[in-house]
Amino acid sequence: MTTTYDFNGRAAMVTGAASGIGKACAALLAAAGARVGVVDRDEAGAAAAAAEIGDNALALPADVTISADVNAAVAAAQSEFGHVDILVCAAGIGGDSLRTADVSDEEWRRVFAVNCDGVFYCNRAVIPGMSERGYGRIVNIASIAGKEGNPMAAAYSASKAAVIGMTKSFGKDLADTGVLVNSIAPAVIETPILDQLTQDHIDYMLSRIPLGRLGQTDEVARLVAYLVSEETSFATGACFDISGGRATY
Repeated sequence: MTTTYDFNGRAAMVTGAASGIGKACAALLAAAGARVGVVDRDEAGAAAAAAEIGDNALALPADVTISADVNAAVAAAQSEFGHVDILVCAAGIGGDSLRTADVSDEEWRRVFAVNCDGVFYCNRAVIPGMSERGYGRIVNIASIAGKEGNPMAAAYSASKAAVIGMTKSFGKDLADTGVLVNSIAPAVIETPILDQLTQDHIDYMLSRIPLGRLGQTDEVARLVAYLVSEETSFATGACFDISGGRATY
């Protein structure tokens, strides 16, 4: 049996939506009736993804590491759609595969700027409107690395742990507003982010997954769709695992 959702009348923004998990989430939400802002710093990629997704999608080029860009994208979505009910923060980078002692200041900040600062800026920008309307659903994409830590990935692991921590705080802050904020912790998913990692790094992550395979973007998108639907009503500040059995807590 296929689970279906009705997002007619809802408006969403999905970051990192030119490819990977973000694109899969944007496509699923649009197919279920939502109007979707396709947010990505790759302007051509955002436009191509929006065109592929169809009439319900609007390209919103923005760099999530720049708060002014984020604020402008949210303002554009609100102007076009009238409101933003749903936010999915999927923009992220893996960073270089490096031993901790070899991580430069610049590399540390580069990874945190996208994976941590970007999530904060996006959540902060949509929360006032959602709170005012008394309804909102936010999902921040973290990682199993944020729970367990991966070798050769100190910046990535720490930034994703920050996403989980922020989400818990946001959920508590907004508990009386009608806005629910949750995160998900995927294990390794088959996306372009793997191009940033060494094969040894990928092999290590894959060896930790009892199901013995990479996750697929549509599998993650289906979990996200549930969490941003009205069906989710008693979960906030939580982290949901989608790890092929890797997660132990």
